[in-house]
Amino acid sequence: MDPLGFALENFDAIGRWRLTELGRPIDASGSMPGETSFQGPTGLRDLLLRHRERFVGTVTEKLLAYALGRGIQYYDRPAVREAVRAAAAEDYRWSAAILAIAKSAPFQMRRSADRKPPTI
Repeated sequence: MDPLGFALENFDAIGRWRLTELGRPIDASGSMPGETSFQGPTGLRDLLLRHRERFVGTVTEKLLAYALGRGIQYYDRPAVREAVRAAAAEDYRWSAAILAIAKSAPFQMRRSADRKPPTI
């Protein structure tokens, strides 16, 4: 099951807030392994704020994978760590992490599968 998703159960499929589903109260609580439980979106936010570096690291990995068009490899880890450090230096601003990804060696040196080599 997705513990983080439970915190967002009060939102329906189009983003409206609801307190019940099919006449039953919605349980928007969850817990993470080794963590205390949380209740709803504010509880999730507080949990993520307690672990900013881990959260930003995970999001950075996902963003870099998207930017590269492939999964993250062991040799991409330094770029992820650098992007997290850059974000931390600017109070975990998204723009700092995104800029660090754009400046990273894996992103700068990526190869497109559909790009053809130049003909001579």
